Amino acid sequence: MAGAADNPHDPGVEAAATVAAQLPAGVAAEPIAVSGGGEVRVGTASWTDPTMTAPGVFYPPGANTAEQRLRYYSSQFSVVEVDSTYYALPPRSTAERWIERTPPGFVFDIKAHALMGGQPSEVGRLPKAVREALPAALAEKTRVYAKDLPPEIHAEVWRLFREGIKPLQDAGRLGAVLLQFPRWVLPSSQSRDEILEARRRLPGIEVAVEFRNGGWFNAKNAERTLRFLTDNSIPYVMVDGPQGLRSSIPPLSAVTSPALAIVRFHGRRVETWEMSGIPVVERFRYLYDDDQLADWLPRIRAAARQARQTHALLNNCFGNYGTTNARQLAELLREG
Repeated sequence: MAGAADNPHDPGVEAAATVAAQLPAGVAAEPIAVSGGGEVRVGTASWTDPTMTAPGVFYPPGANTAEQRLRYYSSQFSVVEVDSTYYALPPRSTAERWIERTPPGFVFDIKAHALMGGQPSEVGRLPKAVREALPAALAEKTRVYAKDLPPEIHAEVWRLFREGIKPLQDAGRLGAVLLQFPRWVLPSSQSRDEILEARRRLPGIEVAVEFRNGGWFNAKNAERTLRFLTDNSIPYVMVDGPQGLRSSIPPLSAVTSPALAIVRFHGRRVETWEMSGIPVVERFRYLYDDDQLADWLPRIRAAARQARQTHALLNNCFGNYGTTNARQLAELLREG
């Protein structure tokens, strides 16, 4: 299925629609209780991707506005990952609208802004006040890195992020902030200190960590990485993704916080995973089959017996791939 065409109405999307139509209505709409443990929420890592919002793919006729789409999505799933916060600091009013448009108990996992995880940010997408405060040499650049910012501006980025998501935190609707480190962040004392600093800057918020460099889990570092996260009760983001690459993270099952466990499904499209200059959606364009999802069932159930909440997020958000796989996974989990 990984080789489907770019058109969201390709055979892969049609096949996914057929599978989705055979699943019980609302199969992923409520958290799934696990015997002897906590509950599992299943959702996707987007609700706004253009291939997903294309007519006839996932949303019903008439769901054409941001409000209508979020209301529909939250009637089908109990959690969503917000990707837009990676690119732009979220205004408080946006989070307030999200709360109004979703049912009580619906949860948002929020991706940390690029400058909070070692990634560059486009200067033009920073808030006006931040842009105007930049030194002239930085203001002229297309992109900036956190390491180049004056300390007071870097601190302001974190403050604005906290302020933007505070309505979710106050309403009990915030699952976690996802801190995703790029491939060039290597296992080191400095990197571990940065993780602790991120948690300090986000008081009272679960800060979950996902790595993109396989060195964190080689023979030398794997035990140390998991022990560090466990000792500090920081949720480790388990991943299913392409293997055999320098950036590949093994599909480890590890719960490092009693509060929260997270699994993110990136798809297994090896040929595009490290490719540059392609649309992001191409990297994650992969449709899981039942057997591949079933491989994770014992691991997800085991995680739910160790953590109060477990979030399973399908990040293969091309067309209806993610939503179909999320519904499939929820049905498999409910079958016991």
